[in-house]
Amino acid sequence: MNGQTVAFLVRPDGRAVVGHGPFVAQAAPPRAGVAFYVNDFMLGVAAPWQVPARWEEVAAADLLACLGAWAAPAWEWSEPEAAGFAEVFQQVEEAIRRGAFEKTVPVVVESGRLAGGDPRGVALAFARTRLPHMAYGWMEEGRGFAGATPELLFSLAGKVLRTMALAGTARIEEADILAVDDKEIREHEYVAQALVAKLADIGEVVRRERRVLDLGPIVHFLTPIEVRLEGGQDVDGLLRRLHPTPALGPLPRVPETMAMLVAWRERLGWPAGFGAPFGVWVDGAFDAVVCIRGVWWQDGVAQLPAGCGVIEASRLVSEWRELRLKRAAVKAMLE
Repeated sequence: MNGQTVAFLVRPDGRAVVGHGPFVAQAAPPRAGVAFYVNDFMLGVAAPWQVPARWEEVAAADLLACLGAWAAPAWEWSEPEAAGFAEVFQQVEEAIRRGAFEKTVPVVVESGRLAGGDPRGVALAFARTRLPHMAYGWMEEGRGFAGATPELLFSLAGKVLRTMALAGTARIEEADILAVDDKEIREHEYVAQALVAKLADIGEVVRRERRVLDLGPIVHFLTPIEVRLEGGQDVDGLLRRLHPTPALGPLPRVPETMAMLVAWRERLGWPAGFGAPFGVWVDGAFDAVVCIRGVWWQDGVAQLPAGCGVIEASRLVSEWRELRLKRAAVKAMLE
């Protein structure tokens, strides 16, 4: 990796870990020290553990001082066309009716061209966010990605694993309606119940009460989940067990439904890192987030993706509105 490569992640405890290149790729995390986990949505990278030449841990409020003094980029954004999504949405509906799955998550992508500044400057905008947003980024020569996600895939410390179900979306003004919206509650319960079932055989699972998470312009349903692990669990095995959660992937998650989802996303031009896990390992403790609410760029072209959970009760106009709402939330962070 180029010596200018930089990686960072704000952990759920409010501390940020920053790695500086050159990085060395490994198939497994080191016994001690720091490594970043960088993969695509299909977990197709053979050596996803990236060990930095040097690293630092700081309070999230001090993250900006650890990054470069990049000029803020100016992007010329182009709204995605509704026709392509409408066609995919119709095919998803047909697959649900014939029983192929209960839920899946197509992705729409807004593209942008660099009109000025440095694309790495998007990382500085996301680094200014605060919890419950967890800023993340990976930047190398000519390309990279950065964002501020509210979704934790899992944290592992000793014998305790913490994760969450995050699904169901509304504007902040509609938070009261979200709390009683049958479609959004059903979508959230698909995610929460599937997570509990997936974790039940590795330890004692404690599911907390569902609540509304306030993210400023938008709100989500959130259910915290904790597992007291029985026996040894390696991080790579946990990553493959939990990723993708039904919040970003199909339910049920089997090779056939994953293949259908990827085919739809590829038709809509998604970046392969969207929805992928991104994490940091520090002396045996591990935190991984889900790469949403971010921007991917290469050679002056940016992609701003957003996904929506589609179930039987979903309606095209409502899902298209939700996709626009999520993209607008990312642009608000950039501004």
